[in-house]
Amino acid sequence: MNKTVKINERDNVAVALEDIQNVPKGHKAALCDIKKGEYVIKYGTPIGIASADIKCGEHVHSHNLKTALGGALDYSYGGGREYSPVGSERTFSGYLRADGRVGVRNRILVLPTVGCAADAAQKICELASRRFPEADVHAFTHPYGCSQLGEDGAKTAKCIAALAKHPNTGGALIVSLGCENNNLEYMAKFLGEYDDSRIKTLNLQLCEDEAAEGVKKIGEIFDITKNDKRSSQPLSKLTVGFKCGGSDGFSGLTANPLCGRISERLADAGGRVILTEVPEMFGAEQYLFERCENEAVFDRAVNMINSFKEYFISHGQPVYENPSPGNKQGGITTLEEKSLGCITKGGLCTVTDVIEMYEPCKKSGLTLLNGPGNDIVSVTNLACAGAAIVVFTTGRGTPLGGPIPTVKVSTNTALAQKKPHWTDHNAGTVLEGKSFEESENELFELILSVADGALTANEKNSCEQIAVFKDGVTL
Repeated sequence: MNKTVKINERDNVAVALEDIQNVPKGHKAALCDIKKGEYVIKYGTPIGIASADIKCGEHVHSHNLKTALGGALDYSYGGGREYSPVGSERTFSGYLRADGRVGVRNRILVLPTVGCAADAAQKICELASRRFPEADVHAFTHPYGCSQLGEDGAKTAKCIAALAKHPNTGGALIVSLGCENNNLEYMAKFLGEYDDSRIKTLNLQLCEDEAAEGVKKIGEIFDITKNDKRSSQPLSKLTVGFKCGGSDGFSGLTANPLCGRISERLADAGGRVILTEVPEMFGAEQYLFERCENEAVFDRAVNMINSFKEYFISHGQPVYENPSPGNKQGGITTLEEKSLGCITKGGLCTVTDVIEMYEPCKKSGLTLLNGPGNDIVSVTNLACAGAAIVVFTTGRGTPLGGPIPTVKVSTNTALAQKKPHWTDHNAGTVLEGKSFEESENELFELILSVADGALTANEKNSCEQIAVFKDGVTL
C-alpha cells in the first residue's frame, strides 16, 4: 500500500496520509484480512475488536471496529522505575515567588467566589485595566459557588484558591457577593496563609460602590506587583502541563509524540511535567503503571484509573463512551486508540506522583493529575496544579485558552495553514520531511520563549477562560 504509514511492526492497520479510495485522510486502512472477533492492532497493541470481517485495504472505523474495554480491573505491581534527572544548563526568565515556585506571567486576577458576582468582577477588571493600563488584569468567572453540597462546593473554593496563589499570579482580588455558600469565611479555609498585600477580598453587599472599591484594591495590588522582576531560573523550576483536544488520526503520529520528547527533555532537566485526562488513559494505563517510581505511586495510579471508571458506572454511563464526534471524523475509532495516542505526550518519563484535582504538583518528573478529558476543565485543572504553561495538541483546531499560556500544536499542516491565528507550532511538518529532532527543538525553544514572556495565540486573541469540575447536587 502507498500513501499510508505503519506505526509499529506488529500493526495490522496503517494511517492514510491522504485520501485513498474509500479511506479518508487520517483514517485507518487494513494491511491484511482481519476476521470478525480478531484484534485490530495499532501502536503495536490492540485498539479494539473487529465487529465484522475486514478485507485488506478496507477502511477500518466505527462500522467494523469496537472497543474491548470494560469496567474496573485488577493490576499487579511489577517493580519500580528509577527517576534520575541529569540537569540542564538551559534557563528561562521567570518570577520567583515567596513559596519557591516560579511563574512566567505576573498577572492580577479578579476572581468571583460565586456566579452571582461574575458580572461585577468582570466590570471591576475592565475599569481597572483602563485605570492601570500597565497592569496585566484578568477576570476569570464561573457559574458556581452557591447551592452546592459537600465536596462539590469545595472544588469551587479550591479552584479559586489555587488560581489566586498560582505562580503566574502576582496578586488577586477575590470578589464575594456576601450570602453564598462559598463566602469569604469559607474560602479562607482553602486559601490558608497568604500575603494580604497581594491577595485582597471584596464583599459586594457591604459596598456602596463596589466598582470603585474594587478598582481601588486593584490599584493597591498593582503598587506591589509593578516592582516584581524576572530573573534567570533553571529548567528544574519550570512546570508544564500537556493536553490534547480535538484529536485526529495524526495526533498519535506527530504532535503527541513530539510532546513526549519535550516531556522527557524537561523531566531530564529536573522539571515538572503534568499529564491529565484520566478517561483518555483507559486502555493504555498499563504503560503508565509500568513506569511508576515505586509501589505507593503505582497504587495511587491504579486507584485513580479505577475510581474514574466507577464514576462513569455510577452515573449509568459506559466507560468507553469516547471519542467525540470530532475525533471520529478525524479518524479515531475507539477509546483505546485515542488513549494510546494520548499518553505519548508523557514520553517515557518516570511517573513520580499522582495527585487529585486542585492539589499542587510538588515533584519533578511526570505527575498524573486526576480529572476529566474535557478541554477547558483539564486546562483549568493543570493550571490549578501549578502548571505555568500548557502545551495543547489538536488535529481539529480550537481557539481555546486557559488562565495560563496555552501553546497550541497542530497535528497537521492543513490545520496550521487554515488557522494560523490559532496555531503556535505545526507538528504536521514531520510527515513532510522535517525530522522529529528539528521540530522538537523548535517547539522547545518556543516553550522557553513563552516562559520568557512571548505571547501565545490564545493570549493574543484574548481567548482565556476557566471551568470548575462539577459532579454533585445543585440545590
